[in-house]
Amino acid sequence: MAKKAILTLLGTGTSQGVPVIGCRCEVCRSTDARDHRLRTSAMVEVGDCRFIIDAGPDFRQQLLREGVSHITAILLTHKHKDHIGGIDDVRALNFVDYPQIHDVNIYATADTVACVRKDYDYAFFTVRYRGVPEIVLHTIDPEQPFSIAGVEIVPIRGRHAHFEVTGYRFGDMVYLTDFKEIDDSEIAKLKGVKVLVVNALRFTPHDSHFSVSDALQLIEQVGPDRAYLTHMSHEVGLHSQAERRLPNNVYFAYDGLKIEI
Repeated sequence: MAKKAILTLLGTGTSQGVPVIGCRCEVCRSTDARDHRLRTSAMVEVGDCRFIIDAGPDFRQQLLREGVSHITAILLTHKHKDHIGGIDDVRALNFVDYPQIHDVNIYATADTVACVRKDYDYAFFTVRYRGVPEIVLHTIDPEQPFSIAGVEIVPIRGRHAHFEVTGYRFGDMVYLTDFKEIDDSEIAKLKGVKVLVVNALRFTPHDSHFSVSDALQLIEQVGPDRAYLTHMSHEVGLHSQAERRLPNNVYFAYDGLKIEI
């Protein structure tokens, strides 16, 4: 991918976000904006194309903050609600130029496509009421690269507890979230990347997400120029203190962070 790309971290928090409802820990009470984390999502801009990775419950708030009115496509990593719970809000993008209507194209593996079709069944009825989301679903093969508007995207397979999740490579950038395991054959697809974004739920081990040490092990194997940790819970600790525990060229991401590639 010869064109310059900009990656924006729309949200860097885990499924509950940070602060967590009702929590009184120092992270949830922090006044540092870097400790306020919406549910994990990202935006990749390549030339005139704008791709959103995951549309969770904070999707509306994230697009408003970034001033987004048009997108090329949404790529989904998996079917959990913190990653697909905001899809209904594509309605605003459908009708932003009304009476012209823009369909929103969503790309995901077969299992996730089936879940979207089930959860948002009203968008796919033969007879629909006015104003439902205008969605076009595309099933991807996680073993095969695909192109959208001339931009090649390479799926990266991983496991999140007992089912698969999908990360994405755009040229020199890879975005992975909710990974717990990744095969050597998939790690080989990450070689040569300059920027790696990967989930790291907390410093202590977890049964369905990478911990910080798990993420650092993958980063060491891949050897990117820079790496950023995302999908973090309040258990990571205060951003200002936790980042001191990371090696050079590895950073805790935060909401709104823009990375030029």
